[in-house]
Amino acid sequence: MKVDILAFAAHPDDIEISCAGTLIKSIREENKKVAIVDLTQGELGTRGTIETRYSEAMEASRIIGISRRVNLKLPDGFFRHDEESLRLIIEQIRFFQPEIVLANSITDRHPDHGRASKLVSEACFYSGLRKIETTFEGKQQEAYRPKAVYHYIQDRHIEPDFVVDISKYAEEKMNAILAYKTQFYDPESTEPKTPISGKEFKDFLFARMREFGRPVGVEFAEGFTKERYVGVKSLFDLV
Repeated sequence: MKVDILAFAAHPDDIEISCAGTLIKSIREENKKVAIVDLTQGELGTRGTIETRYSEAMEASRIIGISRRVNLKLPDGFFRHDEESLRLIIEQIRFFQPEIVLANSITDRHPDHGRASKLVSEACFYSGLRKIETTFEGKQQEAYRPKAVYHYIQDRHIEPDFVVDISKYAEEKMNAILAYKTQFYDPESTEPKTPISGKEFKDFLFARMREFGRPVGVEFAEGFTKERYVGVKSLFDLV
């Protein structure tokens, strides 16, 4: 199943918070095919359960419009940077054969984010090595390497290398985020308060999108960092 964009996340809701607008725009305006791979089930989250997280992820996926979502069920908080984890990710890269991979922020408040970022980045390289053999769903896989790996920006401020204008899709992005009803702002909730469960976090997300949009003259944008410099055919591709 080939896709144009394969977005990886340490936890269900990382994608929605950080790059859902970009995915929605890619699907709606460019007719791109998108899939998401969550590394863990988010089972260490203070609020909600594995079961609610799955149902919320399904609703968020519907809102974004992706083609498929997979969960690798690595242990939340304790997944390792080892051969087993790398092979699981390589299998997904070779199965989906994306042109572009999106991965967690290179460093962040949550230790899982930076670790997932490095795992996915390395897996994208190793996926292109023919002598690393993998079998998925009973079939021998061929080596495959994505054309580009970009890292979305999460909680901590990182200066983006580029931003994507998502002004038309900011509200849809927020709807995808709020599909995780147990995780985010709900005035009726009796669960413990967390750094992302208050109204102030929702306000922060809009402020962050405005921060990234302002320098390029748009209302809302999402920011990304690159692993190598970006090649363009014309200076006007950068306007």
